[in-house]
Amino acid sequence: MKKKKAFITGIAGQDGSYLSEHLIDKEYEVYGILRRNSIVEHQRNRIFHLSSSVKLDYGDMLDSSSLERTIRQIKPDEIYNLAAQSHVRISFDVPQFTAQTNALGVLNILEAFRSNCPNARFYQASSSEMFGNCMDEDGYQRETTRMTPTSPYGCAKVFGYNIARNYRNAYKLFICNGILFNHESPRRGSNFVTNKVVKCAVKIKYGLEKQLVLGNLDAYRDWGHAKDYVKAMNMIINYDKPDDFVVATGITHSIRELCTYVFEKLGMDYKDYVVQDKRFFRPDELKYLKGDSSKIKQALGWKPEYAFETLLDEMIQFWEKIYSDPSCSENRL
Repeated sequence: MKKKKAFITGIAGQDGSYLSEHLIDKEYEVYGILRRNSIVEHQRNRIFHLSSSVKLDYGDMLDSSSLERTIRQIKPDEIYNLAAQSHVRISFDVPQFTAQTNALGVLNILEAFRSNCPNARFYQASSSEMFGNCMDEDGYQRETTRMTPTSPYGCAKVFGYNIARNYRNAYKLFICNGILFNHESPRRGSNFVTNKVVKCAVKIKYGLEKQLVLGNLDAYRDWGHAKDYVKAMNMIINYDKPDDFVVATGITHSIRELCTYVFEKLGMDYKDYVVQDKRFFRPDELKYLKGDSSKIKQALGWKPEYAFETLLDEMIQFWEKIYSDPSCSENRL
């Protein structure tokens, strides 16, 4: 039986690495593009262990020619567009780059898809940030909730979401959106709040840091594990019709609760170490996210395996393994 071919943009990121592992386990041929970096290790450290199993090439969401060439050569069965400027707070600092990558980049790859392999299936990584502070009367956000984004990141993602739906309808292409709520793991960048909290708390425990500087402690998020969410991506793209699905745990926690759990797990009180700095507040705060994933659960049978606590436990164990070993080079970071 011929193996399916999957092409992943953003393959070197948290989601791309877990998705690659999942697809390899399902006996796909996995291809991806990397943006060139002068330090090659930074390009592929999350997928280094997969170097013999994935086929990589250089490309960029803003370089239409590289997308056209790669898709034309591979002729993939499935395209997962995960590439993005993914940090919401930083999108206020680089709004033009965020819009170009997260909005026009989607248009670029949709055109390459439409021109070179229109019979393939396409997954667009959409985001809960598209909802902004809008929620339904029951306190949840779902596929039908109005979108009122509060950041350049969210605004660009709304364009990507809508242009994907437009191409689906206009050109009768198999294009689906996964509206994913926050999902984390030990592979999450340590400038994202979950891994920032866990990593710094562990360093404080081992005397390598003295305090943790954060912004708004009373922002609420619906946090899941990236492993669970990449499985949802594959289920969505293999559904019998192209559609849009919210992927979430349906449980929300504040950053204050996140700090409380992590520091208590390490035998400390976060109030002794956490300080707030206005630099880390957003110009327009997103206060609350809570997703209703009833649709994907009923239609596809998806359900998360990780809870908030088991997710954080895994992240704590990851950083403890590193910083408890004095010989580890990471201790010098």
